Amino acid sequence: MSKPIELSAHDLNGNGGVFCPSPKADMKLWNSHPRVFLDIAKTGKGKCPYCGTVYQLKEGEVVGHGH
Repeated sequence: MSKPIELSAHDLNGNGGVFCPSPKADMKLWNSHPRVFLDIAKTGKGKCPYCGTVYQLKEGEVVGHGH
C-alpha cells in the first residue's frame, strides 16, 4: 500500500475536495482512470474507488467553511 497523499487546506477546491487522478499524486491525467471528486473537508481524508489512492489533510490543517 502506498503512502497517503498529504494535502493542505489550500490544496482543496471551493467544494472542499480534490479530484483524482491528481498531479499531487504524480499521476498523468491522460493515462489514468475517469475523474472522481473526493470530499476531503467532510472527514479529513478520501480514497479513490478506482486506483485506491488515499488523500488526507496534513496534521493540524483546518478547512474553513462559509461563504
